[in-house]
Amino acid sequence: MSPAVTLTLTASGVFLFVGLIGGVLKFRGIMASPQRQAPIYIDIAHRAALMYSFAALVMAELLKSNPWSDSVQLAITGVPLFFFAAAIAQYFRLGVANTTDNQYRENNFATTWGTWALIVGELGGIGAIVWGFVQVNLLA
Repeated sequence: MSPAVTLTLTASGVFLFVGLIGGVLKFRGIMASPQRQAPIYIDIAHRAALMYSFAALVMAELLKSNPWSDSVQLAITGVPLFFFAAAIAQYFRLGVANTTDNQYRENNFATTWGTWALIVGELGGIGAIVWGFVQVNLLA
């Protein structure tokens, strides 16, 4: 198994575990709320972590059939995984603080340049992974 596949599968497991912890926090928030509703960003963090865990599994499968060197594979998988983790962490931070229901309400560095970096990093990394898979399996 390549280092990139190992990293991606490990991240998938961590995201899944964090998503399950998010479910516990969501349940705790629901039970503590008079409206029986968890803070919105705890709910978002819970779902995002679970979805990113499966996205990482797809990435790992695509990486298994990829023409790139180990170092390129680590880069093109590491960047999206970093942004997945950063997004989950930000959602949990906002959920625990429970101070907003919309992180984009305030225009700042993180909501502009941080989001553009996330878009470029995720699309670029996953695009390179998919393109490598297509090259090996459909164009070869």
